[in-house]
Amino acid sequence: MKSTSTRYGSMAITIHWTSALAVVLAFIAGLALANAATVTVPLLVAHIVLGVSVLLLTLLRIVWWLAAGDRPPLPADQPRLQQVAAKTVHTLLYVILIVMAWSGIATIVTSGAIAALASGASLPDFSEVLPRLAHGIMSKVLLVLLAGHIGAALYHQFIRRDRLLARMGIGRA
Repeated sequence: MKSTSTRYGSMAITIHWTSALAVVLAFIAGLALANAATVTVPLLVAHIVLGVSVLLLTLLRIVWWLAAGDRPPLPADQPRLQQVAAKTVHTLLYVILIVMAWSGIATIVTSGAIAALASGASLPDFSEVLPRLAHGIMSKVLLVLLAGHIGAALYHQFIRRDRLLARMGIGRA
């Protein structure tokens, strides 16, 4: 379950790929909500459940790293600037995911949506709720960070051919 010097452990890999799936599904649901003429309860509930799942998985991953401690080091031959970029993007991903979850929770709480969901009343207009505006801006920042993260992984796999994805359970090291 724990990581080694060349590969993440099964717990970290499971959390990573489960988180990735939850982020993609939450983003799709959020995009559908943002583009819908009216917000539907099932779609909103799905987005909330996925968002809370992302938050819990992100916190679990942080706790796991604090408890288990080990992470494979970055490739020794990787240029210093790329090492700094990798650490920065990973840190920002965690920060943005946590802040997005809290802004989503703040949106639901401050908009009155909880009472509407509980009573079956009409859902409020989220477009003017301040945390919702921040949530939307951060979703775009998250997309940029994810593009950088995925792009770097593909660069390592197909350009550098250093099999970096094997560290995350894809292929052999």
